[in-house]
Amino acid sequence: MAPKSSSPAKKASGCACSTKSCCGGLTTFFKWFAILIAVLAPIFYVLDQNVDKFYVFSLPQLDAVSKAAIDAHPGDTKAIVKYIVDELKADVTVSRYVNTDEQWVFNNAGGAMGAMYIIHASFTEYLIIFGTAIGTEGHTGRHTADDYFHILTGTQTAYVPGEYEPEVYVPGSIHHLRRGTVKQYRMPESCFALEYARGWIPPMLFFGYADGFFSTLDFPTLWRTTYLTGEQMLGNIVKGKF
Repeated sequence: MAPKSSSPAKKASGCACSTKSCCGGLTTFFKWFAILIAVLAPIFYVLDQNVDKFYVFSLPQLDAVSKAAIDAHPGDTKAIVKYIVDELKADVTVSRYVNTDEQWVFNNAGGAMGAMYIIHASFTEYLIIFGTAIGTEGHTGRHTADDYFHILTGTQTAYVPGEYEPEVYVPGSIHHLRRGTVKQYRMPESCFALEYARGWIPPMLFFGYADGFFSTLDFPTLWRTTYLTGEQMLGNIVKGKF
């Protein structure tokens, strides 16, 4: 006669968890996650269709002021930057959203390294001076906003798979990186630009922070970037600018 089992056999179950509470917890999590997505998706869709109502800067305005600055001070980056900021500050339509406190901070993103001065940052727009005096190269990132790179001094080149010639951007030209697209870019030598992004800015911050957390480990720069960006974003929210 076969001996009795010392413990009752477990019934076959589709759950890999050792307890029913574990399976129940996962089911509840996914249920609420699905509900959250179902609620937020239409809200985001409506906001996305109306995001242009939050913009305060215009593309013709930034193109005109960039070209005027280049014409007034060809090759002089410092003078060009001052001209742009002074002109924007004098424009009553945007002056209250312009930061004239020129604080530079390193920026590592997509393998490229440069420095930036934040002129404006909010949830739907940012306007910065970005560049380097010695050149850099990297990945543009795939973003939730359109990015307009107004070249002020130097040259930027860009490449997309399948092309055999580079895109070349010189002072006065605009490199438009459309939302959701990606390129390789290079600034062979000294190059500075007025960079304007319009769309959903917060998701772009993950790309901006990734190299700092997983490559350079430059936490003082990460903290300074967070402080300067947060100061601008929160300050603009107080002004009613999203």
